[in-house]
Amino acid sequence: MQSISPWLFWALLSAMFAALTAIFAKVGVQNINPDFATLIRTLVIVAIVTGICVARGAYQPINTISAKTYFFLVLSGLATGASWICYFRALQLGDASRVAPMDKLSVVLVAIFSVIVFGEHLRSYNWLGIALAATGLFLIAVP
Repeated sequence: MQSISPWLFWALLSAMFAALTAIFAKVGVQNINPDFATLIRTLVIVAIVTGICVARGAYQPINTISAKTYFFLVLSGLATGASWICYFRALQLGDASRVAPMDKLSVVLVAIFSVIVFGEHLRSYNWLGIALAATGLFLIAVP
């Protein structure tokens, strides 16, 4: 029996935790401003990631990181923050069973952006999968 690929193992864990995020956040944003809820979530994440970096000795001198790396990590952080703020607002206003699938349209968008930005090549069956994923996500979200 072949073992699971490391990337697939971590990706499946990510999906599981993303699902739990939706469930926990839906309860968590019921009686709080969603922007403040996002702040609390962010502080928890900062504490956890700081602990992981300390435990694993994952720090590196700031001057060893390129300006390009900083620039794109800042852009990624801004996009993450915007995503979380929108996600929590959507969870407060809508059903988790509908909001989460729409949020997962990011999977479809990543495929499209990867082709445009990185020149990645997808085969026809990949595009079929992307179309089916988008269709499925919309069907899940339809009231």
